[in-house]
Amino acid sequence: MTQAPAPVKVLLTIDEAAQALSIGRTLLYDLLMRKQIASIKVGRVRRVPMAAIDDYISRQLTRTDAA
Repeated sequence: MTQAPAPVKVLLTIDEAAQALSIGRTLLYDLLMRKQIASIKVGRVRRVPMAAIDDYISRQLTRTDAA
C-alpha cells in the first residue's frame, strides 16, 4: 500500500523561512521589518507564508532582470 505524500507546509517558522532563502535570521528579520517579506502572527509566534517567500523571490528576479 502506498502512503500519501506529506502535506506541504504553508506557514514557516522564522528559522525555516531563513533556511528556505539561504539567509540568516537577522537578515530575514530585517526584510520582515522593512515589509519586503510578509508575515503573520499566530498566537504569540510569527510565521512566514510560503507564498510570501515565493513573491519575494519573484520580485527579486524581476528586479534583477530589469537591471
